[in-house]
Amino acid sequence: MKIVRTTDSEEARATAPIFVGTVHSRPLIDAATSPAVTVTMVRFSDGGRNKPHTHSADQILYIADGHGIVASTTTEHEVHAGDIVHVPAGEVHWHGAVPGGNMAHLSILPPCETKMVAE
Repeated sequence: MKIVRTTDSEEARATAPIFVGTVHSRPLIDAATSPAVTVTMVRFSDGGRNKPHTHSADQILYIADGHGIVASTTTEHEVHAGDIVHVPAGEVHWHGAVPGGNMAHLSILPPCETKMVAE
C-alpha cells in the first residue's frame, strides 16, 4: 500500500503540444508505481484546455475543482467540482477550463496510446 500526497510530486507546466493555454500537471500514480493505472492531477487556468484527442483505453476524469468543459465531436458538457466523466476508448474528446475560469481534474488511465486529432 502507498499513500500519495499532492506534495509528493512537483506540479509543472504542461508543455506537450496537446495543450492550449496555461495547463499544469502533477503525476500522482505513475507507471512505475502502478503498471495497471496512472493518476495525474491536471490544472487548467483561464480557458486552458487540451486539443481533440483519443485514448486507446477508457479514461475517467474526476473534476476536483472549478468549472470546465468536456466535449466530444458533437456535444459540449459543462462540468463542476465533484462530477465524474467516463470517456470511452476511441472517443474523440477534449477538456479544459471555461474561458475566464479554472478547473482541475484527476485523469485516471490504464496504459494506453493517446493520439491528437485534427481540429
